[in-house]
Amino acid sequence: MRTEKLRQKFNIQVRLVHFPLHPETPVEGVSLDVLFGAGADDPARKARQAHMQELMDAEGLPYGPRTHTYNSRLAQELGKWADTQRGGEAIHNGLYRAYFVEGQNIGDQNVLVAIAGAVGLSTEAAGEVLKERSFKAAVDQDWAMSRQVGVTGVPTFAAGGQGVVGAQPYEILEQLVVAAGAELRGH
Repeated sequence: MRTEKLRQKFNIQVRLVHFPLHPETPVEGVSLDVLFGAGADDPARKARQAHMQELMDAEGLPYGPRTHTYNSRLAQELGKWADTQRGGEAIHNGLYRAYFVEGQNIGDQNVLVAIAGAVGLSTEAAGEVLKERSFKAAVDQDWAMSRQVGVTGVPTFAAGGQGVVGAQPYEILEQLVVAAGAELRGH
């Protein structure tokens, strides 16, 4: 992943800030046919899918043909909690795989608890976090900050008061951190 490559090369800290992408999506999700107003055979939809596949292939990331989009709010709350746990950063790859490769409903609490367990986190603690909404306020703060700084899409990468939106090539992200004054590791 590009951010991991940046961390290995530069003395930087990466912080994930959540963004409300389609927060109106119901828990059961929405068909991409409904979301984009076109069927699976629509040329524009096929082009978007092919473009996304190319981007993921270039990053060496697996990617599957999704049929639905799901509400990611609870997944964001679980991710925020996981970031406070030893080894918790693994949840982000688990959520990515579940959503973008396997097409799972990451708005479903049972699915989320299973993902937490699969990456070595306590399923009991994960279930409690989701039930109690323990990290709701933290995600609310992320959403407010995203709006305040003008984030309009995901991913958005920011450093030193500058930012780029979308799946950018590694070289663009490296230029961003260098312009922000990042130092090479070991210097």
